[in-house]
Amino acid sequence: MQVEKIILGIDPGTAIMGFGIISIKKSKIELVSIHELILKKYPNHETKLKYIFDKTLALIDEYHPDEVALEAPFYGKNVQSMLKLGRAQGVAMAASLYRDIPITEYSPKKIKMAITGNGNASKEQVAGMLKNLLNLKEFPTKYLDASDGLAVAVCHHFNSSNKISETQYSGWESFLKNNPDRIK
Repeated sequence: MQVEKIILGIDPGTAIMGFGIISIKKSKIELVSIHELILKKYPNHETKLKYIFDKTLALIDEYHPDEVALEAPFYGKNVQSMLKLGRAQGVAMAASLYRDIPITEYSPKKIKMAITGNGNASKEQVAGMLKNLLNLKEFPTKYLDASDGLAVAVCHHFNSSNKISETQYSGWESFLKNNPDRIK
């Protein structure tokens, strides 16, 4: 069976970065890999960002995804947490763009809605639905961050099939054109 597309989904974080990789074969979704990068053990934020960049490049080089989908930071009350999460997402985006892989961002609500039909679903509900969608007997990881990364990939597949997506960039030029406010 020929692989039509490989999608890398990333749930960026500074404590745990979750990721899931799926392949699409004749519209059938198959799990390729799911895991997480544990970042709690690293001494500072800069080191964590380096490992996020390195791991994203390594995943791209190993699995050769056609597209990368990322969970966009959600708006919380803690500005410092938002800043750190945004940096983590930015580093994963930069690694993808460095390898010329198109990226798309999805809000947490849109991801939950695509997977469960409920934008307010819990992480456990999302993981349970993914288990059913992919016909998994057991979930291969105990971390819900990894299932969140997988959910981003599946959400992207569902949305690209419907030609409805959120923010999409095909490279640095596209990203800069759509984000002139980020150029200094």
